[in-house]
Amino acid sequence: MGSIINTDPELDLVVLGLSSGISMESIEFALCRFRQQNPAQPVRLELLKYGETLLDPGIEKRLTDMISDDFNSPEQVAQVNDILGEAFAEAALQFIATNDIDKSTIDIISCRAQAAWRIPYPAVHQTRTSLRLNEGTVIASRTGITTVTDFRVGEAVVGPQGAPSDFDALLLHHPTKLRACQNISGIGNVCFIPPDISGELNNGFINFDTGPGNIYIDAAIRHYTNGAQRYDVDGEIGKRGEVDEEIVDDFISSHPYFQRSIPKSAGRDDFRASLAYELISKAEDKGLSPEDVVATITRITAQSIVDHYKCFAPSQNIDELFLCGGSAYNPNIVNFIQKNYASTKIYTLDVAGIPAVAREAITLALQGMNTVVSRTVRTSHGAETRQQLIAGKISPGDNYGQVMQKVVQFGNGETLEPIRDLVNVVNGEEIHNKW
Repeated sequence: MGSIINTDPELDLVVLGLSSGISMESIEFALCRFRQQNPAQPVRLELLKYGETLLDPGIEKRLTDMISDDFNSPEQVAQVNDILGEAFAEAALQFIATNDIDKSTIDIISCRAQAAWRIPYPAVHQTRTSLRLNEGTVIASRTGITTVTDFRVGEAVVGPQGAPSDFDALLLHHPTKLRACQNISGIGNVCFIPPDISGELNNGFINFDTGPGNIYIDAAIRHYTNGAQRYDVDGEIGKRGEVDEEIVDDFISSHPYFQRSIPKSAGRDDFRASLAYELISKAEDKGLSPEDVVATITRITAQSIVDHYKCFAPSQNIDELFLCGGSAYNPNIVNFIQKNYASTKIYTLDVAGIPAVAREAITLALQGMNTVVSRTVRTSHGAETRQQLIAGKISPGDNYGQVMQKVVQFGNGETLEPIRDLVNVVNGEEIHNKW
């Protein structure tokens, strides 16, 4: 007697994305549901829950101390790797408990690994590499949930710079408009999304890091408030200050990152934490007030964004710019960009149905989903190679067999092509962003 077999099962995965920026002040969570009828159909994204929790400052100190000591102790590297894993696992379990989430409904945790050191531009005697810490096996063991980490390591192997994600392009591509999505977290990064070709996503999108985002602004705020304030709320402190253009111009003209062409990406090796205090000291030596210092450091971020647009945007006629990340709401940055691009309509990503502060964690969730279903991701136009890759490392949890059964049935064990289109679902309504 035969049985009926579903030869075309729908993909339905729930992924918890965990993101923590270069400053490691907090962890952002995005619990996402991804559904897809078959590999050729659009992926439906639904953000189920978002949250944030602060990280123990001592963890970031251990990482930066280790880097300052030039990794002179293998024990330090091993300890920090596991400590990060324990911290992220504990945070994930706390998020699950606080929001009364049934842990068995989560298929995957997808988590950022912290860049301890990178060699993106190797010398003759060096190899391009990226050392990332945050042990996925610890997270999987503590939570019981299969965990995906280390997305950037695969990038270093095949060559392209920039985040191996096409999320911004999939979310915001438009039939006729040139759009851009600018993230302003610890490090700033932009994705330029040209108009569609034949009604489909234009693979000519460009993404790269624009330099410091809020890493130095936040450091200055913590410095002047003795840690009582973590960031410049609504840009109020910087708004009261005067920008020292000489310091801004000197920083941007002398820093090697700004002299490089795209593709490129930035990390601690480019914008180390101590640079913030060098800037503060230099400004104070010139007699600048705390408000002036914050205004000047904020302008460095804004100026570096604008300079990169002028050099590398596909066109200076950018129709719409969507801002995300913690400093998307800082008027001192937004107004400076608007002044330089007067005809560009500037929004926060919220208008596209994605909370501006949740974008990075959602991107991590999407990347983790792609990894477990063996789906390649597109690389940015202009990358050293357009080789498609499956990024990330999988650490099996207690549910690994169930997850693999789901994904093998969906993709028949084959490598899948990149996502063709993404549909964002908010409160049951499809948001297409084609206005």
